[in-house]
Amino acid sequence: MSGLLLWSGVAVFGAFGGLVRFGVDTAVSRRRPSDFPWGTLVVNLTGSFVLGLLVGASLGTDALFVAGTGFLGGYTTFSTWMVETERLGEEGELRLLAINWAMPMAAGLVVAGAGWLIGAALR
Repeated sequence: MSGLLLWSGVAVFGAFGGLVRFGVDTAVSRRRPSDFPWGTLVVNLTGSFVLGLLVGASLGTDALFVAGTGFLGGYTTFSTWMVETERLGEEGELRLLAINWAMPMAAGLVVAGAGWLIGAALR
């Protein structure tokens, strides 16, 4: 795939991933209103799972770049996770801060590994 086409794919899929993230986060947050950022957790865990699945399935280099860097890069969000963690600290929600800091990392490793195992089994 040519460089321009590849980078255009990353840009388009990244924009689409951001729109999907907004939709998923909004839907989860409306369904489960809470001080805890459930929407961001769901987005980041599903993104970790899908990336593990794509890597495990040995998706071709260009397709993995567009899907992983483009779509999933736009879909998942490290910055929002950190801002929400900091917000919990500002609000004195130290227990929720600790949960929001640790759970996504631990669960993210588990779901990415599960996705990789499933992807590898599908090869």
